[in-house]
Amino acid sequence: MYQVIHLSQFDIQFTYSDTNRCHLITKSNAGTVSVHALTFNTSKFILISIKYLWRLSDGCTIESVLMEYDFGLSVCISTQVGCRMGCVFCASGADGFDRNLTASEILDQVIFTQKDIGKRISNIVIMGIGEPLDNFDNVIKFIKLITHPQGINIGARHITLSTCGMTEIIDKLADYGIQLTLAISLHAPDDTTRKRLIPTAEKYKIKDIISASDEYNKKTGRRVTYEYAFINGINDTVEHAQMLIDLMKNTGNHINLMLLNSIPNSIYQPSSKKVMEEFIDLLKQNNINYTIRRNLGSDIAASCGLLRQREK
Repeated sequence: MYQVIHLSQFDIQFTYSDTNRCHLITKSNAGTVSVHALTFNTSKFILISIKYLWRLSDGCTIESVLMEYDFGLSVCISTQVGCRMGCVFCASGADGFDRNLTASEILDQVIFTQKDIGKRISNIVIMGIGEPLDNFDNVIKFIKLITHPQGINIGARHITLSTCGMTEIIDKLADYGIQLTLAISLHAPDDTTRKRLIPTAEKYKIKDIISASDEYNKKTGRRVTYEYAFINGINDTVEHAQMLIDLMKNTGNHINLMLLNSIPNSIYQPSSKKVMEEFIDLLKQNNINYTIRRNLGSDIAASCGLLRQREK
């Protein structure tokens, strides 16, 4: 006995049997998402970057970004229409929250992007519009489908999930033992500064987030990354650097540093190169593990929510 679940009516569906085997069946009719607008760019860092604005069957819009590197294709995908978290430096929730995406709508972003580019997607970043852990059940369904050996079959270690730090859901995710990379949107070394940037910091204290992340590491064996965007005059002082050093020293934790992708007319702007370099020098002197993320995509409105706003 078979149960057919339509995940993308455009070119794929999964058919599950009672033996939990999965088969792919090609289709030709319209799907759950369609390209509404896209922007395209090339740079010295990446071969191609394309931002897609997808229109869903109910008229809502979401975004994905494709980046082609020498080592393969990465796609950053959305999990919600809008966002409830209210981070002041992010355009995702500027128009409020509409609804969660279904597992099929999340999956379709990968399928349609792969179909458009004509090459296999090798890495997935769940870091687009929305807070993934606020749509936990559908995100877990998506991960199970995208990693299925008879589906697109992307390894869990090639998936990164970014969250603002919903500790009770991090604990829940850890229990699944999925080998993805968990990235925490930290962006400040102290609760006072973080509350200015991320309203949920009122509930989720940094010490609790680190505790949940450490437990995640113990259960999964996967190192957690902390994201830190440099914001001019907000989190980029020598004092902030020292607090971050105190927070991360001797922990083995890893920090992913980046310049803020600025939003037009926002008071929150990226730090200067000089300030960022001074901050990084202090981290280096104290043997803090870090990488510097290239500031990609601002020229194609690739900061979360910008293309969606522009096309309204």
